[in-house]
Amino acid sequence: MKPYYEEDGITIYHGDCREVLPQIPRADVILGDPPYANETGYASYEDTPENLQSLIDGVSPFLHECEVSALTPGVNNIHAWPRPEWMLAWFIPAGCGRHAWGFSCWQPVLLYGRDRTVHLGCKPDAFVMSEPAEVNGHPCPKPIGVWKWILKRISSVEGETVLDPFMGSGTTLRAAKDLGRRAIGIEIEEKYCEIAAKRLSQKVFQW
Repeated sequence: MKPYYEEDGITIYHGDCREVLPQIPRADVILGDPPYANETGYASYEDTPENLQSLIDGVSPFLHECEVSALTPGVNNIHAWPRPEWMLAWFIPAGCGRHAWGFSCWQPVLLYGRDRTVHLGCKPDAFVMSEPAEVNGHPCPKPIGVWKWILKRISSVEGETVLDPFMGSGTTLRAAKDLGRRAIGIEIEEKYCEIAAKRLSQKVFQW
């Protein structure tokens, strides 16, 4: 496939990840923030529960092709994905999202594979973060600090390749670039590909 963007070890493909994944090389790890079935944010994809299930069915076979896969599906969709080996979580003290049991103050990270950072010492599986996400034109951007924390938990070697099948505005790719990893992103909405490409053109920020 012809990349939408390719520079400094970072590649973006514009398309449906179910169609792109079989055509690209395998990565070392996956870090992705899949759709939540909340029907917002896309012109090229109808974000319904039915389409989310189709997406899960198409992507799940690839989760164990990498050494580790980490997904942030949102609390409501934890049980829609295959059962993980473990979960990480980040805690948001000022969380204000409402649900049937009150305010939502945490987000799960589903883990498939083994802990590849265990040689660096035992680490916690939760993280407190109050950093807001960058406002960049995407309806659900993620905080770069959280994504760097997750990436460091699943990848301990610079130069590894990180794959994000649901790239959005490119937070995974930006984190990978800042941490010295190569990265591949797939995104179905072209306007988010453009946002990600612009973010990747900025200089590297260490964290």
